[in-house]
Amino acid sequence: MKKVLALLLVLCMVFSLAACSSDENKDAPTPTAGGTEVTTPTENNGTKTTPEPTPTDEPVVVIEDKDEIKELTGGQLVDGKFPEKKHITVEVYDRDGGTPANDNMYTDFIKKGMLEKYNVEVEFVAVPRWTEVEQINNLLAANDAPDICYSYSFPTVQAYADMGGILDMSEYLTDEFKGLFPNLWNWLGSAGINYRKNPETGEIIAIEGKRNATERIVTFVRKDWLDKLGLAAPTTTQQFEDMLVAFKNNASTLLGADAGKMICYAVTEDVGWTAAGLIESKLDPNLSDKDQYVYGFDDRRFTMPGTKEAVRILNKWYNMGLLWNDFALYGSGDTTLDDYLKAGYVGAYTQNYDLVFRDGENGINYTLSQIVGPDAKFIAIDPFDDANGNHTKYLYSAVGSDRKIFFPATNKEPLACMLYLDFISDAKNVEYLQIGDEGVTHTKNAEGVVFVQSPDEAHAAAKPNSGYNIDLTMTTNGLRLSSEELTVKSMAYGYANVDPEDVVNAINVSLNDAKYPTSIDLGVIEAETTVGDTLTSYQRQTFDKAVAAAEADFDKVWDSGMADYLAAGGQDIIDERLEKWTEAYGSATMLP
Repeated sequence: MKKVLALLLVLCMVFSLAACSSDENKDAPTPTAGGTEVTTPTENNGTKTTPEPTPTDEPVVVIEDKDEIKELTGGQLVDGKFPEKKHITVEVYDRDGGTPANDNMYTDFIKKGMLEKYNVEVEFVAVPRWTEVEQINNLLAANDAPDICYSYSFPTVQAYADMGGILDMSEYLTDEFKGLFPNLWNWLGSAGINYRKNPETGEIIAIEGKRNATERIVTFVRKDWLDKLGLAAPTTTQQFEDMLVAFKNNASTLLGADAGKMICYAVTEDVGWTAAGLIESKLDPNLSDKDQYVYGFDDRRFTMPGTKEAVRILNKWYNMGLLWNDFALYGSGDTTLDDYLKAGYVGAYTQNYDLVFRDGENGINYTLSQIVGPDAKFIAIDPFDDANGNHTKYLYSAVGSDRKIFFPATNKEPLACMLYLDFISDAKNVEYLQIGDEGVTHTKNAEGVVFVQSPDEAHAAAKPNSGYNIDLTMTTNGLRLSSEELTVKSMAYGYANVDPEDVVNAINVSLNDAKYPTSIDLGVIEAETTVGDTLTSYQRQTFDKAVAAAEADFDKVWDSGMADYLAAGGQDIIDERLEKWTEAYGSATMLP
């Protein structure tokens, strides 16, 4: 019972941090990072993090008077719905898993609800998740994009807005209309609604989805390998290297006849993500707000001072035979690494804080335990120390790091689309879309705690296409049930075939010494609007080539790749950001 109470206490604090977002007025840039350090009791040294400020928005009151609604909408809504049926199209990511992304029991739930409540017919358009930027570009260019779109790439949205291809949403995002879209406003708040608001024109070309969990990445290691070799979990970068060497030197002991298949540490072709823990530990732990703004436009920290030295360490490890030799061959969406993880060939890797716990009987840890043995599992560790001896890492901001939701200029039904966003922001609807039907996709205990599970063959159509159906709950990223208490408890026990304490440990590691990136909006950076995809390509190529270079060639390879990146538009972005910072704050390096 003590363990359960301690676990729930930790999760209560985690959820309170995850649910926070800033309520900044985008007309007057203010910092969103800051606040009082919070220490959460744990069995170890505690979880320390700097939370984002708590929202201060007042709850939005629902407009219930049908005559008032009719007048507000210029007669478009009569008795709360459209007198003639409207048709809208909505983008949904297809992750090649579960049921068809655009035609399943969950899309049917939305279609039925929108038709009954508003007389709006909804059609879903599937877009492949791993090529979403390319696909949305093609659809926008052909004037064939869905009425409601989303993308993680804001430069894509901005580029088409500059060409007149994106609808200004601000008409329906005024105080006057708040009561018509109460679920949307109460969930996103002014922070999410106005995050992309143009401070000069008042235009809003996109609103920001909100992360209900801001935990980001951790490094995982095979606990059974540590136990077999009598090793403690590493707490410094040098100890981590020593551990990898021990894995390599004892490959036969750990893998027997499969010793030649060992991967001591698995980074992927997206080095900036799968080595994020190491990279962030090499940044200045006292990084200024100015440097975060000027150089932080690339979420892989590519141009940040310190990143090169982190990659130098990876290059050393690669040449020592400690990294996955073929890491650069497999791109986004490829399952090769997952297969190696499940088969038991990988000693350590860095990924989403809960990735090994997901997918029930198809998950990494569960499959590993079935193939290798009951003691085989990955646990979260915190090995990368920074210049101060801490373990600095950056979390997601609740607002500003999720999908950007926008309406293409071809959208002829903006009011119907706004009502759709309100519908899928309703807490009751979100809960159903995330956990489905009891006894099919989840079970509950006597206290109502939710245990998410994969449906059996008889109910295969109930399997979501994405975890918690986040691609359908586009304004919500992360588990969000109808009450905070229920969400907290379900987070602790919501992974099938998983020890809840392993989940809590991963969350603690993710939050330890963590910071929220400083979020500053000084207006549109024109240099970013047309080069996003190109720079990402240069970034990944440089990471990959530098890691795999001969040690003697490392500086030449990295510097050459960085020069190409800067020449392709990176330097223009840095220069424009520096100019905007100087205009706003002069010679100051920290926000006032």
